[in-house]
Amino acid sequence: MSTAGALEPVDTSALLVPIHGELIALLRGLAPDQWLLPTTAGTWRVRDVAAHVLDGQLRRLSFHRDALPRPGGGSDDTYSDLVEFLNELNARWIRAAERLSPAVMIHLLETVGVQAPLFLAGLPPHEPAFWPVAWAGEAQSENWMDVGRDYTEYWHHQQQIRDAVGAPGLFDVRWLAPVIALGVRALPRALAAVARPDGTVVGIVVEGPAGGRWHLARQGRGWSFRAGEKEADVRALVRFNAEAAARLWFSGRGSQASASAAVWEGDPALCQAVLAARAVMV
Repeated sequence: MSTAGALEPVDTSALLVPIHGELIALLRGLAPDQWLLPTTAGTWRVRDVAAHVLDGQLRRLSFHRDALPRPGGGSDDTYSDLVEFLNELNARWIRAAERLSPAVMIHLLETVGVQAPLFLAGLPPHEPAFWPVAWAGEAQSENWMDVGRDYTEYWHHQQQIRDAVGAPGLFDVRWLAPVIALGVRALPRALAAVARPDGTVVGIVVEGPAGGRWHLARQGRGWSFRAGEKEADVRALVRFNAEAAARLWFSGRGSQASASAAVWEGDPALCQAVLAARAVMV
């Protein structure tokens, strides 16, 4: 379990190829009817989630590695503009992917898609990232954070497929600890709309070896992680286990069952903001 003030970088580079391999093994074991099962990703079925993962890997190779000019999504766009743009981009690909059989999709993921994890794993961790991580409130990210964002994408989309088909989840510490350490970075943006006096402290406890304990303090117009806070000074405290936190922070809009697994006390608005945090673009 970690305790953080100013958060340290999270290195997921060595996990990208292995977690991609877990996806290939999972998809190869699916029966034809399992590809059509519904998932928690809105209206997407298993095949749609797999197609979305492939899309993300092809975009990474084309726009980042190969310098293909990026479509749309201008630098002056608001967060909601960016979400709308990405949703439309995703929807167009899912419609086109209806033409791909499961066998073709697996082949593309295995032969072309794996190049994206290999490319990401070789990026210098502290150089400016190709894409900033907007859900963390960053206008400019370093590579390790952009790579970590893709790692969490690989994890949570694979988990959606695993849930749909009844396969065991990727909840070992190896996989889950980076998901939590990255997901917690969505909290300052989630809390930003809750105005409180400077020095107000929020505590978050994610239980288990993959979790951690963090404090965020209000300063000026924003919230930042701070070490050394005393529990007696905490205005709001939210506590949940690592699996519930990961499922919540990496889910989409709306009420999620994972929120009911949280125990919270203190300022209701601050606690609800923590539970509303999402480490995905929604």
